[in-house]
Amino acid sequence: MNIKLKSFSVCLIWFLLISQISVAQLKPNVVVKKSYDTARVFSLEDLQMLVFKYHPIIKQAALLSEAARANVLQSLGYFDPTLKAGFARKLFGNTEYYNKWDSELKIPLWLAGADLKVGYDRNVGTYVNPESQTNSQGLSAIGISIPLGQGLIIDARRNTLRQSKIMVEYAEADQLKQINSVWYAVAKDYWNWYYAYKQYELIEEGLDLADRRFKALSTQTILGDKPAIDSVEAYITVQERMIQRAKSAIELQNARLVLSNHLWNEDGNPLELPADAIPQNATEIPAKLNPLILDSLLGQSANQHPELVKLRTKGAQLAIERSYRQELLKPKLNVIGNLISNRTSFNSNIPGYYDFNWSNYKLGIEFAFPLFLRSERGKLREVKIKQQELNFEVQQFGREIRNNIVASYNDVAAYS
Repeated sequence: MNIKLKSFSVCLIWFLLISQISVAQLKPNVVVKKSYDTARVFSLEDLQMLVFKYHPIIKQAALLSEAARANVLQSLGYFDPTLKAGFARKLFGNTEYYNKWDSELKIPLWLAGADLKVGYDRNVGTYVNPESQTNSQGLSAIGISIPLGQGLIIDARRNTLRQSKIMVEYAEADQLKQINSVWYAVAKDYWNWYYAYKQYELIEEGLDLADRRFKALSTQTILGDKPAIDSVEAYITVQERMIQRAKSAIELQNARLVLSNHLWNEDGNPLELPADAIPQNATEIPAKLNPLILDSLLGQSANQHPELVKLRTKGAQLAIERSYRQELLKPKLNVIGNLISNRTSFNSNIPGYYDFNWSNYKLGIEFAFPLFLRSERGKLREVKIKQQELNFEVQQFGREIRNNIVASYNDVAAYS
């Protein structure tokens, strides 16, 4: 009976050995070597270089500041000089009813919202309105239009330009925020790949140890030094480790795929992480973190955090908008003055009383004032409410950012 049992045990051990060898041939196609080959190391610095040069989202973020500067250029268009001219003539039955030529060059000025104007008018004919009639040579004019009420401190064009300039800073902060978000995701995926790689290494090592133990117990069982159940248990351990290795191999391959999402070449084509690439070794956390690091991080976040910078630039925009809306509460009072002359060129010889002097002028005053100011007061109140909302938002974001930094510092300090 003992001889039969021993023969059965030996057969069982040989069966398990053959099964173990056949299953071992199904090892996943994952390259993990015990020797650390620096030539195959894909470091975080290498990844950073590729991401910041070729990543589409990084390139897209760079367009934000360009778009903001284009908006500034568009706002500067309100201060572009404008040249306009018009001609009209009516001739009927050998009678020239009118022959009109009007031209004007208007140059908007930043100071006081004024407009400098240079013009030339020639209005002749039998039925021309005497109010605008000139002699056959026409009249030249040089003048200025100044708002003495609404628009003296700030007007629509200066309001638009100032806000568009602030939007450049807002766009740069938004650009930095997007870059930080991309880099955070990239670094996270890189260390997930590192974790999957190291986990596969450990499982591979555990499988190797379990296989050695199984072979040793099998030999002892054949010699009669160990019961067969020990070899069976060791074989089960080997199978469990092999299943763990297969699962870990899939996780490692998936981690490679996720990291490959961030790899692009200079032509905008996606790249794949090489199969033999390995991550760099993680740097050790200092034995004890310097508390001054936390103070430095908190100070930098208060002044340079992209979200807070965006909120502050938004506050500056609202301050300009509030000044403009307060300016609209004033009445419109525009003074328009022109000196006129019969001169048609700089070399013209004309009498002094027909040349530019304080006796030859056109003067006008424009006044307008809405009696209830409901639209203006409502818009001003809306801007004030937005400022209050922004102040609350700044307080909340500032607190959240500070607490997140302290919490992250505490997490790192716990492992130091």
